[in-house]
Amino acid sequence: MTFNEGGQFEGGRVRRGGGRRGVAVAGGGVGALLITLLVVFLSGGDLGSLSQVLGTGDVSSVGEGQEAFVEDCTAQEANTDRECRLSATAQSLDAVWGRVLPEQASVQYVLPGVTSFSGAVDTGCGSATSATGPFYCPLDQTVYVDVSFFDELRERFGSTGGSLAEEYVIAHEFGHHIEQLVGAMDAADRSGTGPESDAVRIELMADCLAGMWAHRAATEVDPDTGVTFLEPITDAQLRDALSAAAAVGDDRIQEATTGQVNPEAFTHGTSEQRVRWFSIGYNGGTMQDCNTLEAATL
Repeated sequence: MTFNEGGQFEGGRVRRGGGRRGVAVAGGGVGALLITLLVVFLSGGDLGSLSQVLGTGDVSSVGEGQEAFVEDCTAQEANTDRECRLSATAQSLDAVWGRVLPEQASVQYVLPGVTSFSGAVDTGCGSATSATGPFYCPLDQTVYVDVSFFDELRERFGSTGGSLAEEYVIAHEFGHHIEQLVGAMDAADRSGTGPESDAVRIELMADCLAGMWAHRAATEVDPDTGVTFLEPITDAQLRDALSAAAAVGDDRIQEATTGQVNPEAFTHGTSEQRVRWFSIGYNGGTMQDCNTLEAATL
C-alpha cells in the first residue's frame, strides 16, 4: 500500500487518449527505445524529430477518440490500478505544489494537463509514440504518460519497480512544469550536452523537486481528507524510487547501449547524481536547495 486509506481522488484530472491524431511506430526495437530515451526521456524537450529517430518499421495512424477522463478512484484503487495511481499522484502533486510554490517561490501554481495515452499522441511539442517514455511538453504545459512504460523501466532498465518508483517518474515530469512556472526552463540553455550542461542541471533539478514532493506527500496532512496522501514511506519503497532514478542515469544507459560512457554526451546526469538530487529533495530540501542551475557541484 502507498496511498493512505481514507483518501479519495476525484475523476477528471487525467485525460485518456492520444489527442487529435498520432503516429504509432512498430518495429523500432530496443535500440530505438534507448536512443529516444537518451534524447527525450524526462527532458520536456522538442518531440518534433521523434518520427525520424523511431521511423523504422510499419507506421499506422491512431484516429480521434471521444475525450474521456480517469474517473473517481479510492486509495485502494490508486494502489492497484496504474491509471488511478497516475490520477492520484497528479492530485497529490497539485496539493503539494499549490502550497509550496507560493511559499518558497512567490509564484502561483498552475495545474498542468495530464494525458494518459497508448500507442501515440499529438502534443504541442509534436507527435510522439509510447517508445518516447513519459514526458512533459512545455508548449502546452502537459505531462504525457503511457503507463506501460513502467514495465519497460523494470524489465529493460533494471529498476526494481514498485509504486513509489512509478510515482517518482510522474513527480519528475511535474518537476519540469514547476521549472517552467518559475522560469528555470527559460533561463537554461538546454541545447548543449556534457556533465555540467544546463540540460543535465534541469533534469537533476526535476529529480530534486520529485524528492520534495515524496517527502511532503507522506508527512503533510491533506486538509480535505485529514490524512497524508501517502502512508509513511518504507525503506523498501524508497529503494524502489532510488532504483528508478539510477536506472535512467546517462552512464547506465550509455553503457547498456554502447558499452562505454561518454560524459560529453550527458543530457540527464549520472545514476549517482540522479539518486543524490532526489535524496536532497526528499531529506527536507527546499526549492533553493534544488536550484541546480546555481549549484557549484552536481
